[in-house]
Amino acid sequence: MKIDVLYFEDCPSWKTACANLEVAAQLEGVQLAVDLIEVKTDQEASKLKFLGSPSFQLNGQDLWPENRETYSLSCRVYKTPEGLKGWPTIEMFRQKLQTYTSKL
Repeated sequence: MKIDVLYFEDCPSWKTACANLEVAAQLEGVQLAVDLIEVKTDQEASKLKFLGSPSFQLNGQDLWPENRETYSLSCRVYKTPEGLKGWPTIEMFRQKLQTYTSKL
């Protein structure tokens, strides 16, 4: 399974998010290839339908989709059981991985 991680360099959350994704994949026994995609401009953000940093896409589809009309370099927040955070929890990643691996 390949997941694209879209981020911008100054984002304070993308490294924590990637660490959570890695732990979730290990716990689920999923072979995961992660492709880091640095978004550098608002034009790239629009082209990639970038929902903020960090974002996670599988087959070009965001794992936590949102309806948007505009895209820009911005931080992203996730609704977690502990409240709003700048990254998905390990359990949130595990649930997504379970959903997608059950479809294979």
